[in-house]
Amino acid sequence: MDSDSLLDSVNCQILAELQQNARLSYSELGRRVGLTPPAVAERIHRMEEVGIIEGYHAVVNLERIGLPLLALIRIACSERNCHDFGVLAKDIPEILECCRVTGGDSFIAKVAVTSVQHLESLIDRLMPYGETVTALVLSSPVTHRVVLPPGRTSEGIELPDLGEQSGVR
Repeated sequence: MDSDSLLDSVNCQILAELQQNARLSYSELGRRVGLTPPAVAERIHRMEEVGIIEGYHAVVNLERIGLPLLALIRIACSERNCHDFGVLAKDIPEILECCRVTGGDSFIAKVAVTSVQHLESLIDRLMPYGETVTALVLSSPVTHRVVLPPGRTSEGIELPDLGEQSGVR
């Protein structure tokens, strides 16, 4: 079964609920979407099998574990350093997320550090791979968003494709 055929209105509701709280019991999920616990478990299992659901994660308060500074570091690598940096980034514990991007930069890394001095040391370790530009994160108005297929809501309602109507894609 492909992932598109699994994304009916009930599974969209289940996905939305799990993204808001992955610790909900099958009983509670069933109550919220109008199914029995075994039916909910089977639907979740099928979404896991086809890769719609890839995992479950705890959200950690970085400041409370001693990493109060969050920064975004743009790295413009040379051709020969680009691959090496992509491999290295996986082994740098301060890097929370690293995206390969288009444009003048090669990567954008989201990092968490203990202090300005720690950030400086991290930047020094990255500089051999390319030019860096760093921005400290002051606040994050969006830290988590429930993601559903385009045009769907958690209530399973089909929405118009606004991208097509406005010419934006």
